[in-house]
Amino acid sequence: MEKLLKAVIEEFQTALVKTHNLERLYEKVKPNGVVISDVDLLKRLNELYIDSRYPSDSGLLPYGKPKLEDAQEFYSFAEKTYREVKAVLKERT
Repeated sequence: MEKLLKAVIEEFQTALVKTHNLERLYEKVKPNGVVISDVDLLKRLNELYIDSRYPSDSGLLPYGKPKLEDAQEFYSFAEKTYREVKAVLKERT
């Protein structure tokens, strides 16, 4: 998700954003027509992602380690977001 959002930023802007925070990255791409349908899920993924990148809490969600269902939900979310972002970028060409 981070690379996906950064690709949009690079496409529409000249300066790269130096953050791994998915919520901040999303705020940067919203003005360019990128709409994430489930912001709550983005926030949950961000909590897990930040903690796993910086392993002080070993990538724990508020209720503990992610479950297989969490991984499947995040993966489906990332796939859907990829398709939507790809459509936005295709409109641009």
